[in-house]
Amino acid sequence: MINKRKPVPKTQREISISHQEPYNPPDGSPGFSPTGNPNPVNLTNRADQVSFKGDTSKAYTIGIQDIDEAIMYYFQNVIQPSVYQNGERIAVPVVYGSPEKWKSIQKDGYYRDLNNRIMAPLLVFKRSTLTKDRSITNKLDANNPHNIAVIGQKYSKKNEYSKFNILNGVKPNVTYYTTVVPDYLTINYECVAFTYYNDQLNKIVEAIEYASDSYWGDPERYKFKATINSFNTTVDLTENSERLVKSTFTLNVYGYIIPDILQRDLKAARKFSESTKITFGLETTGGSVDAFTATTSPSTPSNISIANIFDSQNITNITNVNTVINTDALTYLNVNKAIMASTVTSNTAVFAAAFYAAPSGLPSTSKTSFTYFVNGQLIEPAAITTFVDNNNGTCTLTINTTELGFTLVGTDEVVAIGKFA
Repeated sequence: MINKRKPVPKTQREISISHQEPYNPPDGSPGFSPTGNPNPVNLTNRADQVSFKGDTSKAYTIGIQDIDEAIMYYFQNVIQPSVYQNGERIAVPVVYGSPEKWKSIQKDGYYRDLNNRIMAPLLVFKRSTLTKDRSITNKLDANNPHNIAVIGQKYSKKNEYSKFNILNGVKPNVTYYTTVVPDYLTINYECVAFTYYNDQLNKIVEAIEYASDSYWGDPERYKFKATINSFNTTVDLTENSERLVKSTFTLNVYGYIIPDILQRDLKAARKFSESTKITFGLETTGGSVDAFTATTSPSTPSNISIANIFDSQNITNITNVNTVINTDALTYLNVNKAIMASTVTSNTAVFAAAFYAAPSGLPSTSKTSFTYFVNGQLIEPAAITTFVDNNNGTCTLTINTTELGFTLVGTDEVVAIGKFA
């Protein structure tokens, strides 16, 4: 019997990429690299596809129902509303207002039990509105999230603590898990408290008001900040009915959700580890051993130790390293400014900037110290005739229009990136 596999729907990004064909410019096109397509298709990196087999860490998920359960938990287990009636302390039941229950409460002004008796005291709450808060964070693209959270896990079965590792200087390899940033929401709950007397209602309102502006929820699961701004109290006196005192208030909860959906699973829980280093030593057995001396003397300053030179014979490694760092050279190498030409003619472009002078020991600043673009397209080095500093705070670029394939106009945007002062 053939096992029919349920098809997995593609994301909007996968559908879009499948209809894209990268542009392949003809040979010799100006502004394009002659070695390959400038718009390569994104290939899957197998190094990012780490198995979760035997891993106890799963994708993080939190939904709207988890927030509802956090509010119910806090009402029942932390606030624990209660009243005194006939000398006895009575716990106030807390009920979530399903559509049927809430419609009955709105129509009659109270809630009846299965025996058609009015239930009081009682506390009922219902989720009314849900508003997204974009001022905290944003995924940028739900199908391909760019903002993620990274959590490190130092201990695992493959990375157990060992005193032998400490003696040998072996450092633990940290495993990291990534998850998408949540969507932050403001959720409003409509709440109604029913009692027979005002003094009973006062006790409930006092307990709930005292818990406002704090974090509600189960300490072992999720907690969310909740605020209450006002309480509206009314007394219902209906003929041939019981007297009821009720207070209505709006509970504002600042929460967040990470839904359990396919788009989340594509990017939600990825696992990667720190880079590790393997050092190989040298061992020889038997036979005669000849002496071999390797001397390494770098010609340029460096603060990185040079690797040992190995041979199948006996080795003596002598390394001379110059640790003096030329700060002027580092500053010059880090300069990389982009300047747009202020004046453009048919074959020249004038920039309102001067060359950054190269320090002693480095080649002087010249046309090869810059990269040039016209209207966003790269100008090949063969099309650059000269680029000189005018010694008056400006520099002039001269272009070979024959190599470029066209002449410039005054509206062209010519940009140079490189060693500008």
